[in-house]
Amino acid sequence: MRKKISIVIPVFNEEENLREFYTRLTKVLSGLSYDYDIIFVDDGSRDTSAAILYDLSETDEHVQAYLLSRNFGHQMALTCGLDHAEGDAVITMDGDLQHPPELVPELLSLWEGGYEIVQTVRKDTADASYFKKLTSSTYYKLINNMSKVHITPGGSDFRLMDRVAVEALKLYNERARFIRGLVNNLGFKLTTLEFIAPPRFAGKSKYNLHKMLHFALDGITAFSNVPLRWAFYVGLVFGFGSMLVLGHVLFIKLFTEEAVSGWATIAASVLFLGGIQLVGIGILGEYIGRIFEEVKQRPLYLIGRHLKKG
Repeated sequence: MRKKISIVIPVFNEEENLREFYTRLTKVLSGLSYDYDIIFVDDGSRDTSAAILYDLSETDEHVQAYLLSRNFGHQMALTCGLDHAEGDAVITMDGDLQHPPELVPELLSLWEGGYEIVQTVRKDTADASYFKKLTSSTYYKLINNMSKVHITPGGSDFRLMDRVAVEALKLYNERARFIRGLVNNLGFKLTTLEFIAPPRFAGKSKYNLHKMLHFALDGITAFSNVPLRWAFYVGLVFGFGSMLVLGHVLFIKLFTEEAVSGWATIAASVLFLGGIQLVGIGILGEYIGRIFEEVKQRPLYLIGRHLKKG
């Protein structure tokens, strides 16, 4: 019996890329000695992506699509696809062709060699700005210094996972999902495959600055409590400093005649310490907010429609 592989592709407003992506991926898969299925997950697209997926699922029995009831986010769309993938190996990738379908045979070769997770690593991205490259590099250094779980620098959601790894990942149910960190936390036999990401085939990236910051914050708070410790240590340092200032003020007041009103010093101290307190409260708020989301136990995503031939 031939092994089966599943390809999971989250989709959000990718009408300009879907048909080209499907053509190139199908050309690669049809030349392999595996059974396969292609699982698209439409994350509440507002263009004609859903209509294109309907056509593809009607003309190709290998294709199925899950249309989410609204936009739940890239990580939830990936989760939906992984939950419904049945292959012996599951490959997740984006549909903008920055994850080249032509790399799929190399992923499978490493899997056949005994690796249970094959993580691709971008050596470079053809159309990425200097700012994006710099912030990405800084972020990975920061999170790896803060977290006990190593996140592969340059890693993406283009990876292969063996069935045993997929089933293990499905046990994780947190809402603030950072799948790159969760996969590295599984502990299965992992290797990496480097590649240079080509420019998008068409359209613009859906990851704006706000979404990237939110994604980065999810990664840090999901795998590290270091920000909470930093807030505590900063509080200790400035609390000790304020005690020294108080001692100085009392000494001037009680033992000298040089006491002045000192309103500027007091005002500056109050404002500075107040700012530090607000930063600490903000960090606490981020963690408490995530606790609030977790305890509600709402569904990770809702499927509006399942498209499949027959």
